[in-house]
Amino acid sequence: MRRIALATGVELAVQEYGDGTPVLLLHAWGETHRVFDRLVPLLLDTLHLIVPDQRGVGESSKPPDGYGLFDAVDDVVALLDEMGVDACWIAGTSSGGYVAQQVALSHPERVSGLVLIGAPSNLQRRSPDFLVQQLSLFHDPVTRDDIHTLNGVLPLHASVPETYLEDQVIAALTIPTHVWRAGLEGLIAAEPPIQRGSITIPTLILWGEEDDVLPAEQGAELAAAIEGSHLVTYEGTGHLVLVEQPERVAEDVISFIAGLPDPVRNGTRTV
Repeated sequence: MRRIALATGVELAVQEYGDGTPVLLLHAWGETHRVFDRLVPLLLDTLHLIVPDQRGVGESSKPPDGYGLFDAVDDVVALLDEMGVDACWIAGTSSGGYVAQQVALSHPERVSGLVLIGAPSNLQRRSPDFLVQQLSLFHDPVTRDDIHTLNGVLPLHASVPETYLEDQVIAALTIPTHVWRAGLEGLIAAEPPIQRGSITIPTLILWGEEDDVLPAEQGAELAAAIEGSHLVTYEGTGHLVLVEQPERVAEDVISFIAGLPDPVRNGTRTV
């Protein structure tokens, strides 16, 4: 892992893996790059993976402010600039997919395509009262009990290795209390990307049929709003699609990217 100084004034810790088509993996609120630990080995044969800790988490800078949606977008673009990546695919899980949508809308020339994994279409419509309530009880610094209590309201619908879950708890403890709160507030306050304009790049939407965090219709809303997008619904899967189904996510990501022309290579984009 290396830390890369950005024009936005922060340093992001970044892991890179593999060769081939570049894919930026964006974790969700309350997570670090470690959420992709089970996915990365499944993608290495064909893809060049760029896996950062976003601002405020893991080994990246933790400034007192700057946790709005557009702050995250600016960091993504600045990271691509510093790494010399003209355009890449972006795969975002949950709110990482919200950030990915806004990057594609604001900077379409930098995005070859999107993979939205359990991503919301609108975080303003449903007040996340259960998350706000849990955050109000967080200690400063955050404790293991805080994380376990929060995880208790985000149920799993599939068996997940205990070692992986423990790694996620350890990673979550790197996030300061003010970042937990400001990050959620920034996401809720932002106008939903698909209401700001049209996304017209290849997009794969992976949705859990039993999502118990986001309203059931949000996957279909994304598909309707993004012209030519492809919606795949996983049966027996909740909101944490990546955590519950890494093998299937990897298979669908590889197949979707491989089935489209590479815009970086030939200068074209298929919609």
